[in-house]
Formats: sequence, structure tokens, C-alpha cells
Amino acid sequence: MNRVGSFLLVAGLWAGQLFPTPMQAQTITDNNDPAFGRNGQVQIIASIPTPDPSGVAVVNGRLFLTFPKHDGDHTGPVLAEWKDGRLVPFPSVAFSAASSGAPQARLISPHGMTTDTKGNLWVIDDGKIKGQPIPAGGAKVVGINPTTGQIIANVPLTTALLPQSHMNDLRIDLTHGAKGTAYITDSSFDGHPALVVLDLATGRQRRVLENTVSVLPDPGYQTVLDGRVLHYDPAHPTFPAGGADGITLSAGSERVYYAPLASRRLYSLPTAKLADFSLTSAQLADLVVDEGEKGAADGLATDPWNRIYTTAADHDAVFRRNPDGTFELLASDPRFVWPDGIFADHQAVYVVLGQWSRLPRLHNGQDMRKPPFLVARIPITAP
Repeated sequence: MNRVGSFLLVAGLWAGQLFPTPMQAQTITDNNDPAFGRNGQVQIIASIPTPDPSGVAVVNGRLFLTFPKHDGDHTGPVLAEWKDGRLVPFPSVAFSAASSGAPQARLISPHGMTTDTKGNLWVIDDGKIKGQPIPAGGAKVVGINPTTGQIIANVPLTTALLPQSHMNDLRIDLTHGAKGTAYITDSSFDGHPALVVLDLATGRQRRVLENTVSVLPDPGYQTVLDGRVLHYDPAHPTFPAGGADGITLSAGSERVYYAPLASRRLYSLPTAKLADFSLTSAQLADLVVDEGEKGAADGLATDPWNRIYTTAADHDAVFRRNPDGTFELLASDPRFVWPDGIFADHQAVYVVLGQWSRLPRLHNGQDMRKPPFLVARIPITAP
């Protein structure tokens, strides 16, 4: 049994007693809302005192997490494996826990993380430490063989990078380009969000869809977090808000799905067009499909059956979008305080409970986060 699996055997039995089966219809017994509270099978597989995790990926039962520094420096690793109840820098201390050295030779502030269809790990390093500029070579896409720890790619972001870029999340498409193509969401720290396309073989890169509706926050966006009704106001931020953020690929990599953080819309593009550098950004904008409402999602993930999972911070929940466009509630739990990074495989959905809505900059300088920081597992089955 793998490392995560041994713990989950006990956790799964415990969770199954406390929570109803996912998607099970709630029995109406009185005039209260049966959806309020815990639903679904929720298993806590990591409880981390510090630092605050963001990205998540699971490979052969091994749990990997990222710990960015753009909202606050910390002394812990920025990429680690959760192993035997502790964080182990991965693939090495020098690469993922060093505070000095050439920016391209180490991870500085990795945020989103994913795997490709060959099982390799990929992280997007936004290169940003709070209060410091992004150094040359700091922002990059890094690929790692999880079995050997070998760095299989380290491609810097240069011409596609702006001084206030926030390279947030990524997906790797191995069906286009000699070594694949990376699609990256630049949420931007100063109101210039975009998608970034990166050819992993050549390093060729560009920004697309900048200043178009599919990457921009909704000016009228409203949400409820920690019992507070909040409105999107770039001049007076009160919750994590910004442009293009969550991103995922269809199961066969035919389409890329993405969404701004402060928006309830889901958008998509064919990867054959997005990976084509001969098309202009305006031509791509004409090809964008508005897929409809998806809730208040941060992270997005796709399972092998082409179902898309979305975090839903204002419901303390994870939703599932079926291939026909319908949505289901997969799980909800009061511990789901700002579900952030999300990852899906054929067995489960994994989600980081980041508490990012409680950062000091959103609460007049007071840090409202309450450790430990949790990572949850929600079992799934084939449709």
C-alpha cells in the first residue's frame, strides 16, 4: 500500500461514518436547508503547522505541495513531499529550500502544480517574494521526474513576463510542440492578467487575451467569505481577487478551460489554436467559448472521465462539472476555508484549504489564518 493509502484506509472508514456518500440526495425532514453543513466523504490527509500550502499533486500515492512566498516570506521549503507526517523538500534542499543562489537554479515561489500524461510533475514559479521584484530567471516553468527527482525542464519566462506578473497556475499539453506546451494563467498583481503560452522545447512564449473579458475580473463580482458579504474593489481589496487564475485541460488535451478569480464564468479554447503562434491574440479571442456559470472557483482540475472539478470558496465546497455541462456538489465542509489548489486522478480529488481569504492584506494588516493548514481528499468513482 502506498504512503498516502495506508493513512487513508483508517481515515476513509472514519469519514464514511461521519459524512454521507458524495452526490447522495439529502432527505428533507424539516424546514431547514439540508445542504448547510458537511456533505460528501472528506478525508484530511495532511495537517501542516506552517507554512501555508497552495499547489497540490499526487503521483503514485505521493503527495506533493507548493508553498509560495508572494504573500509572505517563510523559512520552510517551497516544494515538498508530505511524508510520514512531515514536509520533505523535493527534489532536494538545494533546489526547493534554499534562500540564496542563482534564481533559475532554485525554486523561489512556486504556486500552481500539475502532472503531465507521462506522470511528471510541473510547477510554475512566479519568482516573487513579498516586497521584492521578480529577479531575472526567477519566474519559470519547471518539470521534475517524481521517481528520480531529475529536473527534466527549466524554462524561464522572459518576454511574456511583466514586472507585476503573478504566474498563478499551469497545465502541460504534450499533444502540441516537440516537448509539449505550457498554458499559464498570469493573474497579475497590477491589473494586467493574461494567458501565457510557452513552447517547452524552444522557450518561445507570448501573452494572449490581455484586456479581454475572459481573463478579466468581473467589476460587479460579489461573494460571501467567513460570513462577510464582499464586493470586488481593486482599490480596496477585501478578498483574493484578480484575473485569469484556475486552468485545466480536457482529458484528451483538446481544450483548455480557465477562469478569472473574481468571476463566476468558465471559458475555454481549443488547444490546437492556443498553441498556434501564428494566430493573433484577437483571433484567439474570437474563438473563446463562454461555458457558462461555474461558481466562485479558484482551482480547476479534470479527472480521467473528462469531469471538471472547481473549488467554491463561498460554499466551503468542491463542485463537479459533468461533460454535459451540469454541475453537482461533490463535498462541502466548514473546514474548506478558501479551497485553493486542486488535483484529480482516477481515485480521488485532492484540495488544499489555503485560508487565503484571511491574509493580513485583506484584514487591515491582521493575519486571520488559523493553523494547521489542511489538505483534503474526496474519493470519486467512474461515472
